[in-house]
Amino acid sequence: MQLTPAIIATTIFLLAYLLLIMKVTRPMYITSAAAALLLCSGALSRQQALAAINLNVLGIVGGMMILAELFVASRAPSFFAAKLVARVHTAGLALVVISVFSGVISAFVDNVATVLIVAPVAFDIAKRLNTSPMPFIVGVAISSNLQGMATLIGDATSVILATAADLNFLEFFWLKGRPGIFFAVELGAIAATIVLWLMFRHLKQPLSMQQTTPVITWVPTLLLIAVILTLALSSLIPNRPPNLIGVITITFGLLGIVWNAVWGHLRVRWHNLDWETLVFLTGVFILVGSLSATGVVASLAGLIAKFTGGKVLIAYLVLIWMSVLISAFVDNIPYSLAMLPVAQQVAVTLGCSPYLLMFGLMVGTSLGGNITPIGASANVVAVGLLNKHGIDISFGEFMKIGLPFTLTAVITASLFLWLVWA
Repeated sequence: MQLTPAIIATTIFLLAYLLLIMKVTRPMYITSAAAALLLCSGALSRQQALAAINLNVLGIVGGMMILAELFVASRAPSFFAAKLVARVHTAGLALVVISVFSGVISAFVDNVATVLIVAPVAFDIAKRLNTSPMPFIVGVAISSNLQGMATLIGDATSVILATAADLNFLEFFWLKGRPGIFFAVELGAIAATIVLWLMFRHLKQPLSMQQTTPVITWVPTLLLIAVILTLALSSLIPNRPPNLIGVITITFGLLGIVWNAVWGHLRVRWHNLDWETLVFLTGVFILVGSLSATGVVASLAGLIAKFTGGKVLIAYLVLIWMSVLISAFVDNIPYSLAMLPVAQQVAVTLGCSPYLLMFGLMVGTSLGGNITPIGASANVVAVGLLNKHGIDISFGEFMKIGLPFTLTAVITASLFLWLVWA
């Protein structure tokens, strides 16, 4: 059998994916080595590799990572959370409120950063109630994963979708005269939050929450608001530069660093930020770019179209539930990058709206990670925080909360998308 570029690219991609799942070493080492193999083998040219790197995603992840760190150091998140929880009087309602708060923040801040922002408040509430923080922390993680897809800046996968579908900030809300993916996510969030309340309504312990966390400075909060407004306004610029949103976000991040060095003096350990994610993402872009460049994406799209018999509904359901299943065990960033071009190609083959299949794919991908403790980076961080507090959580314990939450959100969001975009 002749080793064509398509075979080489597919083999390297699957091998890298397997190593990522097995967690044999740091993810950035795996994707960097795989990218180097692609270039050395000749399956991908240097020009193709550079073209595959999405600077928008790298810019927005790096910039928001910096701003989120300043936001946490300012103590504003704890202040807001305490204000919200002070209005409820039982543990069950506190769990729901803190989860909703996590979701709201996650619509504008990276999911992992959101967990790190809200988790200290959740632990404090559990301590006051003298109860296990496990359901509170899991609620925070799965709510952050759910809402990350709501806006262009909520998560790396949102930027990936925006780039693939050529969406601006406002088009997440309203697109071509129809409700965008934001409304599908929010309806799913409402339904899933009701399920979360039903699961924990039995927690009747009384809660008294005093405001004990003074805010050091409001500047990071204002910077976050400013970057959100700037990104929204940049969407109105005709023929905007392709990497504008990445440049805007990283510029605000650098402004935050300069402000803190000169005036803020917040205790921020910049070296502890997850800089490895940027290297990991760069390698993933090259890996997925090799699948498109060698024709693997087009072939996979043809297989899916053939399997579904040319029926749009079947293709839609296959993409959603395949994504839910795979994302329960595999990180959603490389999966999104690999499958969005497939969804676009399937839409062309079937003659349906590409937004229907792409939005359905992303709903399944973003929410599927909530099923297991390894399905999303936010879940892994949440489990790690629990372990640091001496609490072990099994797959089964996590899934008791994550599975009904996920199924409710996916079914609700996918029904809405079908009614709007089919």
